[in-house]
Amino acid sequence: MKLAYFTERPYRHIDEDVVLKNKAFFGCPNSLYDEKKGAHDYNQFIDEYCLAEEVGFDGLALNEHHGNPYCMGSVINIEAAVLARATSKAKIILIGNPLPVVKHPLRVAEELATIDNLSYGRLISGWVRGAGSEQFFNNANPAYNREMFNEAHDFILQAWTREGPWRYEGKHFHYRHVNPWVLPYQKPYPQQWIPGVLSPETVLWCAEKRYPYLGLGSALGATCDLWDMYADKAAELGYQAGSENFGYLLPLFVSDNAAEAQEIGRGYTFGGGQNGFSRPEHTLPPGYNSKGAIRMMAKAAPGSSWLGIGKEKLDASRSGKWQEEQDFDIVKQKLLSSYQRAQENLQIVCGTPDQVIPKIKAILRVIRPGSFTAFGVQGVASDQQRNRSIELLGREVLPAIREYAKEIGLVDSFERETGSVKLAHGTRRAPVCDREAMRELGIKAA
Repeated sequence: MKLAYFTERPYRHIDEDVVLKNKAFFGCPNSLYDEKKGAHDYNQFIDEYCLAEEVGFDGLALNEHHGNPYCMGSVINIEAAVLARATSKAKIILIGNPLPVVKHPLRVAEELATIDNLSYGRLISGWVRGAGSEQFFNNANPAYNREMFNEAHDFILQAWTREGPWRYEGKHFHYRHVNPWVLPYQKPYPQQWIPGVLSPETVLWCAEKRYPYLGLGSALGATCDLWDMYADKAAELGYQAGSENFGYLLPLFVSDNAAEAQEIGRGYTFGGGQNGFSRPEHTLPPGYNSKGAIRMMAKAAPGSSWLGIGKEKLDASRSGKWQEEQDFDIVKQKLLSSYQRAQENLQIVCGTPDQVIPKIKAILRVIRPGSFTAFGVQGVASDQQRNRSIELLGREVLPAIREYAKEIGLVDSFERETGSVKLAHGTRRAPVCDREAMRELGIKAA
């Protein structure tokens, strides 16, 4: 099993009431940015990743968002290049480059090949479509999002493997001269891990490509549904999906003191948390989601999905009403309640090492992922509190999780190649999750 550390790199100096008044992080005015504080935060987060490697994490995960204090990582490949030189052992996991909004796949191919060379082959290159708000920020037509994603992905793999120079004429991208000089260190190219939330198209695409699918904190019931969807498609294609095909990312904060862990963990709901990432009109622009994704959103439990992509936002996008409450004390009390519900559903885990280990084991038993990523706390936690959580995770939690993963047979995509376990036509596939274990936890299937 691969164990990774991830942080959204939040800007920790914005007043929560400003975010609540704006009804989202996205769209808060950049006049509130303090370059001295922001510079400190950027360097702190790089130091966190170096510390994570030092205490035993196998991977360092980065993402990208734009114009948003929720996540200051607006140029993922620059940060990855820094980590390629500042670290020496851990995989650098990109989750991932938003291909439809970057709009320059040849440049992305060159940047990633450079990172893979700088790191001597430690890059894991993931791709995303980009959140709905990224379409606004980058002036990208959401109706063409998936088309552009697929074309950019296919082009990049060609650029890495096809001898140049050659010309490319596609529907969305055109290049007279394709001949990138720097090619990936790994041959034929780095592994591709694909993060996702509730899009069935993404899950099925991953199964067709035999790419590991990384669930972004989705509720365990919905995650099992996605796993089964992947495994059914894999069986159609003649292979048995296993733990190597799946990964999971979980908000996870650890402290020496249980009460402090609970208090600092509330940072996951600071400003509305993931649900406050962007307002409905920015989260779900017309044409961005398929009918299948919308149907899954309509069934999702409240507050159960990444970046608030779920039923609440879907209903608000239709009604035009979103967070009408003007009394911020009432709003914060509701956020505290949502924080408690998320912990009950094991979508946020906070506590001492002894408290979080059995909860993580319970999650692993249900969804059986080959990779597990700890998502560091949001909000205004201090450098010391953030660093201590990483230290405790690495030195006390990770060893126990590694042992348990070995005990229940969880392997990652470096230990067993995805798609390598063949399944004869007509043979019934093996289960990829344990729904009975989920019922024993008292968590509903949907």
